[in-house]
Formats: sequence, structure tokens, C-alpha cells
Amino acid sequence: MVLIEFFKSGGPFMYAILVVMAIGLAIAFERFIFITRTQGSTNSVWKKLRPMLQASDYQRAYDAVHKDKTPLSTVLQYGFARHRTNAKRDIIDAAMEEGIMEVTPQLEQRTHYLATLANIATLLGLLGTIIGLIQAFTAVASADPAEKADLLSASISVAMNTTAFGLTAAIPLILIHSYLATKTTRLVDNLEMAAVKCLNLICDE
Repeated sequence: MVLIEFFKSGGPFMYAILVVMAIGLAIAFERFIFITRTQGSTNSVWKKLRPMLQASDYQRAYDAVHKDKTPLSTVLQYGFARHRTNAKRDIIDAAMEEGIMEVTPQLEQRTHYLATLANIATLLGLLGTIIGLIQAFTAVASADPAEKADLLSASISVAMNTTAFGLTAAIPLILIHSYLATKTTRLVDNLEMAAVKCLNLICDE
């Protein structure tokens, strides 16, 4: 009941902040699932490919990569395409770097929206408070002098609810954004590490 009263007393801006928070949490959930699955598939693909590369069974490795649709497979396809033409190591390396540049935006997409939504929630809270204060002072101006102090304090208390709720929505979104950004960076690092290991195996001749 206390939370319901708190929400209702904040006015229409509370609903806007709630929508922003819901969108942010939906994006966070989708990105967490995607990045976690991609990390698992990256480990699985590399675990499958490594024995083939160590045995110099490149044809099977090529076929396995082309059947797969993971970011790591996309990166390695660039390198394998150059390797099949007997290109030099630096050319194969550059090709894999190109593959990493292609898949990185897919891994990072929508994550930056969380920071933006956190800022929007904070600003909506402040805007709601300012409008609430304007309405409060307008109402107090025409009130009975004996009731002005009590009416003003009550109105300010209600107006501050939007700021409190805006920060309540913004702080978790900022923390989640930081967590997902770190997780994505670690995934990109793993892709780069797998690409280097693959390069060392196919060029160690």
C-alpha cells in the first residue's frame, strides 16, 4: 500500500519513468541472454575446431565454420578464406581483424541505450519535481496563511517523489549497463584470443 500511494502521489511523470524503466530492463534481459549464449557458442566452436587445426585437418575446419553462424565462425571464415589462397600471415591476420570489426557492433548493439534510458529517467524525475513545485507554489499563493506551511511541505514532499523514483529507475540501469559493457568487452577479447590461437595453428608451418 505504501508503494502504491507513493507511486500515485507522484503524478503522470511516474508512469513515464515506469515505461522507461520497463524498456531498459527488457533491453538488459535480451542483451544478457544474447551475450551469454554467444559466449557459450564461442567456447563450443573453438573446442570443436582446435583438434582439427592441430591435426592440420583444415578442410573439416573450413566446413565446420561455414555451417556455423556464430560470431567466432564469421571471424574465422575471413581468415580461412585467405589461408586457402596461401596468403601470408599478416594478410590472414588482417582478414580476421576485419571479421572482428564486423561482428563487434552486433555484440554491442542496444547496450548503450541503457545509459541513455538511465539519463532520461533521471531527467523525467527532475522535470516532474519542478512542475510539481510550480503547482505547489501556485496553490499555496491562494491558500489561507495559517495553512500555507503545512500545504507547502506536503506539496513539496509529493513533488520530490518523481525525483526519487527517477533515481530508483536510473541507478539499476546504470549498473546493468556497466555489467553488460564489461561482459561484452570480455567476449570481444575472447574472440580476438581465439583468432590469434587459430592464426598460430594454421600458420605454424
